[in-house]
Amino acid sequence: MEDGEENEENKNCKKTPASEKLAAAALCIGTGSFSDPPDVPGLAHFLEHMVFMGSEKYPDENAFDAFIKKHGGNSNAFTDCERTIFYFDVQKKYFRNALDIFAQFFISPLMKKDAVDREIKAVDSEYEMNLPSDTARKQQLLGNMAKDGHPMGKFFWGNVQSLKTTPEELGVDTYGRLREFHKRMYSAHYMTLAVQSKETLDDLEEWITEIFSDVPNNTQQRPDFTNLKEPFDTEEFYKLYKVVPVKNMDQLEITWSLPCLQQHYKVKPLPYLGWLLGHEGKGSILSYLKKRLWAMSINSGNDESGFEYNTTWSSFVITVCLTDEGFLHIYEVLTAVFEYIEMLRRVGPQERVYKEIQTIASNEFRWQEQSEPVDYVENLCESMQLYPPEEYLTGDRLLFEYDENVISDCLSRIRPSNCSIMILSKKYKDMEICNLKEKWFQSPYCVSDLDDSWTKSWENLEPSAEFHIPEENVYIATDFNLKEPDLHPLLKFPVAILDSSQSRLWYKKDDKFLVPKAYIAFHLIAPAINVTPERMVMFDLFACTLAQNLSEVTYAADVAQLSYSFQLLETGLVITLRGFNHKLPNLFHAIVDHIADFTVSEDLFLTMKQQITKSYYNKCIDPTDLVRDVRLSIINQVYWRTTDKRACIGHITRDMLMHFVHEFKKKLFVEGLVHGNITAREALLLEEYLCSKLKCSVLPKNQHPQKRVLQLPESQSYCRVKGFNPEDINSVVTNYYQCGAANIRRACLNELLMMKMEEPCFDILRTREQLGYSVFCTSQKNNNTLAMSVTVCTQATKFSVSKVDEHIEKFLVEFEDILDRMTQQEFETHVNALVTLKRCEDSHMGEEVHRHWTQIELQTYIFDRLEKEILELENLTLVEFREWFHQHVPSGGRARKLSVQVVGSTITSETSEVKPDDCDSKPMEIDPASGQNACLFTLDPLVELQRNSRTEQINCQSSSETDLQFLPMPDIDDQKTKIANIPVFKEGLMVYPASKNS
Repeated sequence: MEDGEENEENKNCKKTPASEKLAAAALCIGTGSFSDPPDVPGLAHFLEHMVFMGSEKYPDENAFDAFIKKHGGNSNAFTDCERTIFYFDVQKKYFRNALDIFAQFFISPLMKKDAVDREIKAVDSEYEMNLPSDTARKQQLLGNMAKDGHPMGKFFWGNVQSLKTTPEELGVDTYGRLREFHKRMYSAHYMTLAVQSKETLDDLEEWITEIFSDVPNNTQQRPDFTNLKEPFDTEEFYKLYKVVPVKNMDQLEITWSLPCLQQHYKVKPLPYLGWLLGHEGKGSILSYLKKRLWAMSINSGNDESGFEYNTTWSSFVITVCLTDEGFLHIYEVLTAVFEYIEMLRRVGPQERVYKEIQTIASNEFRWQEQSEPVDYVENLCESMQLYPPEEYLTGDRLLFEYDENVISDCLSRIRPSNCSIMILSKKYKDMEICNLKEKWFQSPYCVSDLDDSWTKSWENLEPSAEFHIPEENVYIATDFNLKEPDLHPLLKFPVAILDSSQSRLWYKKDDKFLVPKAYIAFHLIAPAINVTPERMVMFDLFACTLAQNLSEVTYAADVAQLSYSFQLLETGLVITLRGFNHKLPNLFHAIVDHIADFTVSEDLFLTMKQQITKSYYNKCIDPTDLVRDVRLSIINQVYWRTTDKRACIGHITRDMLMHFVHEFKKKLFVEGLVHGNITAREALLLEEYLCSKLKCSVLPKNQHPQKRVLQLPESQSYCRVKGFNPEDINSVVTNYYQCGAANIRRACLNELLMMKMEEPCFDILRTREQLGYSVFCTSQKNNNTLAMSVTVCTQATKFSVSKVDEHIEKFLVEFEDILDRMTQQEFETHVNALVTLKRCEDSHMGEEVHRHWTQIELQTYIFDRLEKEILELENLTLVEFREWFHQHVPSGGRARKLSVQVVGSTITSETSEVKPDDCDSKPMEIDPASGQNACLFTLDPLVELQRNSRTEQINCQSSSETDLQFLPMPDIDDQKTKIANIPVFKEGLMVYPASKNS
């Protein structure tokens, strides 16, 4: 919330203590993308889309979504390699009806032929939205290394090419295949169902039996891929890949292919190894690399998703985020990783470490709080496919038994000689060595054998003396007693137990969840952070460097389920901690000590500066981030875009940073909240420790920073900018309708309106008009100013941003007609749905804390806001509801509209100079004499950098790279405002008052 912006949907529609809780259901089918026919890639994913489009009993394509949204719920689905999961939640009162509509998708889905082309476009839009995803690109490139015909090598996403164009060319009837696939793959005996509701178990069982008994059973054996072992025992896998990513990053990824390990879920050998190899404390790989400024972070293991963990293989991946210096020492980084693995082999499995991991997992499971019902049933229905009934709840959570033989066997398979190495770097683009392209995502890459001198040096490794097994974790909680309160009476809301010119401390003793956990949050409010982009850059540098300084100390706390985070606001730094209360103060003291004694070497400063420069670039090239950045820079009185920060970071020095940090700590107002299993006395000691260690003086009230929003003109204003990534075809349009200063009643009207708009917005703009895969409306609250917005993510190759804006406005006219036809009974049902959401009980302590902290952070202190909102909602009228919409949209004649448009490229990556692979996406063979693929012969990154002088300019910030490029708008008539200079547009605009009563 760097800009003070709130999303009302997330902030305020949930939760208040009451008996109400949403009911939820999830159904898992034990088949997925592995079962795609070879001539129609992506069919399983396409079928997942199609089954939700009406049934014989409920033929309306949008019946389910409309019903769920009307009654306060949501629904979704996803397709994995061997499973497909559908899920929803809804108000308990309507759960049985929702289950009936849901069940019909698996009993008699319509899958109308005339919906096929429309939904193929939706699948294609989803695919094109993910074209810039480096994760998706890496995954597809890895899949291409699999054996011919193995399902790991399939294209799971689906797009127009795979689902329509190619099948038509081959004479394949996609619709006929869809029907056949559904009949074969969607069978009752492949399915598991989990439901959660406050009905009795007998009632739920009766409902399920009645509603789902007609799901067809084809009596055929479920598709089985267990015989397809060792998918990556191929020549292509055991090589070095160099890849040009979309983001500006330097990343090393080492992948090993292990057998399926699902039968060893009680041992969990890979989480054990991942724990050790991903450790960040003393004696770890990362500690070794950070001392040399070669890496900033490391991750290890696998995410247990279908792609990385299925019945054909288990991946084990080590990912290292390299610095620029680390990129020049790839061999040394690889050697360090392999030496650590060799150290682990020599010392063998460590029962002490295993039991430590086991204890942490056990503590987390024992004291787990409730999750959202929909999350719970989604996880449960998948677990029912993997574990015996007695371990549905624990199979994926607990370490049951230590087996050194299983661990040793896995460790023996993780060797330098049998891995795939992938290096991702934007530098390769300037070197012009990546002249192959992956077929589906068009990722530029090159491939070669590893240098013989490297592989020989790794045959007889002698581990560095710096490497050792992690020390005993001092942050593991052992005291789980619930503390007696020392402040009476216990109150429903936080109370200020300290209020001085220096600090204000809010406190609440938990009396609801009764778990040995606590939350600590402190807002260090400082003056003049946001006055220049340079100061915001230094704030970023301070927080990121502080996190790096802390990582070795706090990693043990993190794995012991104690976490902390820094949030950078225009008003100051927010420090948040949560976890078991026993050792939480120890972590707090460590963080405060590092803030008080902050320092940074020149070398680390330059490294952090490089990393943050890359992060700025990565944010700029994301059109969704850019459209938000531009919008906020227009409506906020002071707001520095990422482009502003990227333009000035080059001249920031270490001395400037140290001076900034000194000034930051000099004068502060400290406001905090301590909530949970902790006493008021302990809370006061935390505040006392913080202020005494920082030695800060009082920040006068007249120096407290204020954030203000500008009143947009009563007209339609347009700002159109070019996206920063010339290879990204994705465009984003956000139409923002400012509604004025907020109060609780107006906020309720706005939230209720957006809740009503959500379903038709999706149905009309996404399903019917097919503008793009991601379409949504949002209730915005930015520094006490309300607005509503509609956002569409589309592709420039399909729709112009002008056409998208036109469709949004036509939708609003259509929506106005929907409101005009709304009956009083429908209005009351709609109000009741939102009231019920606000009465939903908190699932866990964090929800209650988050709600209270929002009030403190914004300095509104309306802790009973939800109760007040319910009262306002119950007194709203249909006339008032319609008028609120009418007076803020263009058709009403008084709208303050801002349309921010980021335009994607209309030149697809297929037209670039790099040559695509052949059809099977295997690496292209290049004659060494041709010199076309330098990757095949030059492995040393330093040599490659020296070969190409252009790489000297990699981090230079030319104006064209940092400035917004405003595009002409000949399609916008002169009666509307065209913004081509944001500061000029903002001149003379009125400023909304900084009221805090909303």
